[in-house]
Amino acid sequence: MDGYIDVPVAPKPQGACRTDSIKLYGPDAFEGMRRVGALTARCLDGVSDLICAGTALSRINAFVLDFAATHEAIPATLGYEGYEYACCTSVNHVVCHGFPNEKKLREGDIVNVDVTLIHDGWYGDSSRMYVVGKPKRAAERLIQIAHEAMMQGIRVVRPGARLGDIGHAIQTYAHAERCSVVRDFCGHGIGQVFHDSPNILNFGKAGTGPVLKQGMIFTVEPMVNLGGVGVKTLPDNWTVVTRDRSLSAQFEHSIGVTSDGFEIFTLSPTGLHAPGVELPPVSGELNSVM
Repeated sequence: MDGYIDVPVAPKPQGACRTDSIKLYGPDAFEGMRRVGALTARCLDGVSDLICAGTALSRINAFVLDFAATHEAIPATLGYEGYEYACCTSVNHVVCHGFPNEKKLREGDIVNVDVTLIHDGWYGDSSRMYVVGKPKRAAERLIQIAHEAMMQGIRVVRPGARLGDIGHAIQTYAHAERCSVVRDFCGHGIGQVFHDSPNILNFGKAGTGPVLKQGMIFTVEPMVNLGGVGVKTLPDNWTVVTRDRSLSAQFEHSIGVTSDGFEIFTLSPTGLHAPGVELPPVSGELNSVM
């Protein structure tokens, strides 16, 4: 298929496979996640220069491939369960897993770019929303809500909190803004495995689920729809769209639970949390040290 390039797949470190138990990592792991998280964030920063009317999504895929090769990294999605691209590009009503094919961006489009890089055996997983030119106010508002929904979930992370607190915070905020939260997909444990335990739901009841402990590493990645909650998967078995064709937006960070809160590994080094859209200021507690 268009955009497929045969590159070596990184071998998994010995013993690195998904289990039902939640892994707890130490300082060396956090350092590995900082490195790969920063690399993934720099890749997403570079995508910003490609977001303009007339750009084919395949150019974004080519950029991610080249960036990974240049930095001795491997795109985790390439060849994953048959997926043939180095990233996912989800435009407008596409919720997730959109193909970076020859489709061209148009003025006013919003697009989520989801990148996971493997470096030194560690996985850095992050996604951001981008806008092409001047978005409509509804699209701009949705992006702001999706970003803040993610941050609401992240801000409750600390030892002693519960997994249900994350989803409850995300859902409560999004619903208060009259948006819906997709329930079919969720965040996940990460580290030396692409998708590990636990699942991080984007809805839920506060005070329920496993207790968060120092050393846990996972993603927070709510998908927020401007319309209804319903989604469907297209016949390609990957692309997920809103049933009512309403706009959808998503942000994702890889984070770790520290002794007194959380650390975000995939923050943009240049502050490009949502290129082209002004967001509320991010508070200063984001880079606490384990």
